[in-house]
Amino acid sequence: MTRGVRTPDLPPPHAGGVWTLAGDRLIIVSAEGPATILVPTERVRLLAVDLPLPNRARRLAALPFAIEDQVAEPVELLHLALGGRTDPADAPNRYLVGVVRAETMAEWAALAEEQGLAAAPMVPDVLLLPRPAEGWTVEVRQGRALVLAADGTGFAMPAALLGAAWEAAGRPRIHHLGEPLGGDLQVQATTPDLRDAEARAEIATAALDLRQGAFAARQARVANGWRRLGWILGIGAAAHILIAGGDALMLRVIADRRAAETRALVSTAAPGTDLSGDLKAKVTDLLPTGAARAPDRFVPLLARVSTALTPLAGSIAVRAVRYEGSVLTLDCDPGAPDLAARIAEALRTGRIQGQATASPDGSIRITASAA
Repeated sequence: MTRGVRTPDLPPPHAGGVWTLAGDRLIIVSAEGPATILVPTERVRLLAVDLPLPNRARRLAALPFAIEDQVAEPVELLHLALGGRTDPADAPNRYLVGVVRAETMAEWAALAEEQGLAAAPMVPDVLLLPRPAEGWTVEVRQGRALVLAADGTGFAMPAALLGAAWEAAGRPRIHHLGEPLGGDLQVQATTPDLRDAEARAEIATAALDLRQGAFAARQARVANGWRRLGWILGIGAAAHILIAGGDALMLRVIADRRAAETRALVSTAAPGTDLSGDLKAKVTDLLPTGAARAPDRFVPLLARVSTALTPLAGSIAVRAVRYEGSVLTLDCDPGAPDLAARIAEALRTGRIQGQATASPDGSIRITASAA
């Protein structure tokens, strides 16, 4: 951990402390605590976005669709970072989202690596302000105004424009820090922030770290002893993978042999039967379910639908299954906006007569026919 102020040009390999980005340089603010990089909020759009999805992977997949009408640039040119919940009690599905131009994020990541801070999280500097219970927290320093709102979002702007922004926002309650506010701004509270820079950086990082996805922080290189241990563990893991691969190959050989035996048996018992395609479904269709009843089509249909939807397995959460007549119905939790269309395409690709319909609440109903 860094204990003194160092020049930004020659940081240690594992630099610590809080750093701020100033133009094309990193300047240390506090030498205490793990490394954190503060980036200018002027370059980051902070949004509170509703993402009522059960896990982080699905929220990330839906994020471009959720924010595309709130940004002026094409989503493919932007870097999106998903933060924490803004109001876990009253709005558990609302998350803080940071939006940065991808080229800007690439420049910041390259600079961090240059300065020995490749493992440091990056947070918009407005998030260091204490979040107010209502209205705005405002800090003005050297002609620059930082504003953190009660909903967890924030922005930065020239201090000269703060009054106009405050009027446009309906004159929210102001909790004031830093230099005196000019103009007609009405300050309801002026309380200093007693937290140190390290504590403020930790809270800000928990709210939103921009180092995600393609720009995720790279861990610093480990010492030689740890690297050697890593090689040993890696070789051991590779050996286990090879053994597991051999087992999988043998299981595949056995499965192919069983399939060949099954085909031969069916050809003897039911000459002329078409056994191309899904062998399991074809054989199941041939099996009677009772003395005088037709073969049960539920299991084969479910197997075919499951196979067709395998590429989307990580995006679909089934909450109910019904089978009436010859129609299989699957009710699914809400997913990405285009999930129903992707399911319908998967059914067509699997040559299954069916459809996927999205309800107004986002849930999806899949129907497939055994006919």
